[in-house]
Amino acid sequence: MRRTTILGFNMDTQSARRRLVIAVYALLALLVASGWLLDHLRTTGAYIFWAAFFINYFVLGGYGPEGLVRPFTGTGFRHRATPSSLVELELYAAGNLEKSPSDYRNDERELQRRDRVHYQAYQALCLLLAAIWLIAIWTLHPPRFIPAGFLPVLLYLIVFPATMLAITLPQAIILWSEPDLIPDPKD
Repeated sequence: MRRTTILGFNMDTQSARRRLVIAVYALLALLVASGWLLDHLRTTGAYIFWAAFFINYFVLGGYGPEGLVRPFTGTGFRHRATPSSLVELELYAAGNLEKSPSDYRNDERELQRRDRVHYQAYQALCLLLAAIWLIAIWTLHPPRFIPAGFLPVLLYLIVFPATMLAITLPQAIILWSEPDLIPDPKD
């Protein structure tokens, strides 16, 4: 992990990170349920997807310079003459735009962890894809025990959460499984 606070809350302990993961998925589930009740996710689905994307980007991390999990790519800020984002502007103002490679590069343990959690996450997503494939086949040739009008709804109710899981699950597994952080003796 790169940062240890989110919205002022300390994330040094595993229990705090687990509460954060539960809160993120509870919020996403609440958004999906609200979107379904409002318009069956026709319009609200796009907003909910982008909300999940930004929660992942700024809180969980893994795919950008923000969040608790270091970027999976191991790359830092791009070097520019002037800062282009609010984060870079704050770092530039504080004189910290130039980061050392240890702030964003993954070591061997982190690379192995990244590969392991992606493998775990995508095993679960493969099961969801199998369910989606089965329901898609049933949509073309409906079985007698499921009403044909229910199949597209069921398909959408599985596809939408699977999409959100695809972008958040690896980071959630890391945050859930990492042990308590040992404080740095220099601090």
